[in-house]
Amino acid sequence: MSRFSPYWLWFVLALPAFGMGYDLATSTNPRIYHILVHPSGETAARLLIVALMATPLMMLFKGWRGPRWLRRNRRYLGVAAFGYAALHVVFYLIDKGSSATVLAELPRTYIWTGWIAFAIMLPLAATSMDYAVRKMGPAWKSLQRWTYSAAMLTLLHWAALHDWGHPAAALIHFAPLAALEAYRIWVRAHPKRRSVHI
Repeated sequence: MSRFSPYWLWFVLALPAFGMGYDLATSTNPRIYHILVHPSGETAARLLIVALMATPLMMLFKGWRGPRWLRRNRRYLGVAAFGYAALHVVFYLIDKGSSATVLAELPRTYIWTGWIAFAIMLPLAATSMDYAVRKMGPAWKSLQRWTYSAAMLTLLHWAALHDWGHPAAALIHFAPLAALEAYRIWVRAHPKRRSVHI
């Protein structure tokens, strides 16, 4: 697989944002920010899932270049996931219109799980550049493991949106990641079968 320019990758990752920007610029619907809360959050969750799937896919499909490319570019995917999560937060805050409304909703499961997931993603995104990797050394990898906590909270955030009545969409999206992580745990429990360094 030939090298894919990061500029082209960023262009592809920005396409959903371009669509949301177009909707904001052209829509006359007064609830447009409310409408965009969900697609921005779903895009963030999907990119987070894809970024986390890179290593277990490498373990499962040994020698295949696709997972290697994915792993090499997963920081781009993670930063893009944070960018859409930030848009999600901005759209949510504008839609609610006041700090009192935002604070009143904090006790709800689908709200506080989202805020904590976003808070976890902040330092992850802030330390995503090569300089931070070099400066932090082994601590950088330890910090990045918090991505799994953010993913779990994102799953809870999504599944709780409708009072747990319709969690299917969230479960379907996270099921491939859960299966791959189960495989990764199985491989770690059988080190003699392990051929990809994690």
